[in-house]
Amino acid sequence: MSLASPPPAGKVPVTIVTGFLGAGKTTLIRHVLEAAKGRRLALIVNEFGDVGVDGQILKACGIESCPEDAIVELANGCLCCTVADDFVPAIEALLAHPRRPEHIIVETSGLALPKPLVKAFDWPDVRAKLTVDGVIAVVDAAAVAEGRFADDPEAVLAQREADAAVDHDNPLEEVYEDQLLCADLIVLNKTDLLDAGALARLTGEIAGTVPRAVKMVATAEGRIDPAVLLGLTAAAEDDLANRPSHHDAEPDHDHDDFDSFVVEVAPTTDPAALVARLADVAATFDVLRIKGFVEVTGKPMRLLVQGVGPRFRHHFDQPWPAGARRGALVVIGEKGMDRAAIEKAIAA
Repeated sequence: MSLASPPPAGKVPVTIVTGFLGAGKTTLIRHVLEAAKGRRLALIVNEFGDVGVDGQILKACGIESCPEDAIVELANGCLCCTVADDFVPAIEALLAHPRRPEHIIVETSGLALPKPLVKAFDWPDVRAKLTVDGVIAVVDAAAVAEGRFADDPEAVLAQREADAAVDHDNPLEEVYEDQLLCADLIVLNKTDLLDAGALARLTGEIAGTVPRAVKMVATAEGRIDPAVLLGLTAAAEDDLANRPSHHDAEPDHDHDDFDSFVVEVAPTTDPAALVARLADVAATFDVLRIKGFVEVTGKPMRLLVQGVGPRFRHHFDQPWPAGARRGALVVIGEKGMDRAAIEKAIAA
């Protein structure tokens, strides 16, 4: 099966992979790169936070179809806000690469709204060279099934009765829904953590949210055939009217609802205890995401730590680069996080 159909007018196709914090975008992209069968791919990774964890993970893969110099890291947190400054130069550099990519994958940050980025492909300089082959929304099925982004109707009613001026908008849910509403394909990831009934309910809820027919596929650990993701030929830049957004009426958008900071982490002798402490910190302070690398005393490998809420995973991923044994974690949460208390709790 071909990985992609020819793009219109010889343009280089671009797949935008969106999805909330910790949904599994990087893992899914890694599987796509590993199964690309020699197809020349390039990757733009956009992150929210100063430590490029996802980019480092992908650069460590050593995959022939996407060499390290074909991976561009942008750490501005919102690629669509800096199209002229960041996105267009990154695209031009990739297209000038000696091994010109046949397909470009863009991994947005977990807090990004995809529609403004799709709009950027309507710019004359961009439209002449690229087309949006498809927008892929990756969903943490286990988290959403737990109601992580759902408002409590009874609580909202009680708030309205107490104060009619209360703003009930949930910025987390808006970001999540905007990602679904822009998608050409929705990947329900981490379905191995759900039973059949919960998966069926979630599928029904998402189908009720998206106003058009969008295919959904279920997976675990992001394992999916690249042919399912690449070659959708959606030309999404020509289909913006069918991709509604909570922010369509806004001239600009920002991430004022969210914040991030980096915590330096001292070497540890007990990774399990550290991860348990991080899970407790996430639960206590309602942190959305913690991810980064930790030095384990006496080990040449760096420890990759990733948490979504209080759910954490960790493993040794590769040796530390020479002279770069620096433990650092990116903490992402809603505006107003108690940074000092979080830093103190992590260092305890």
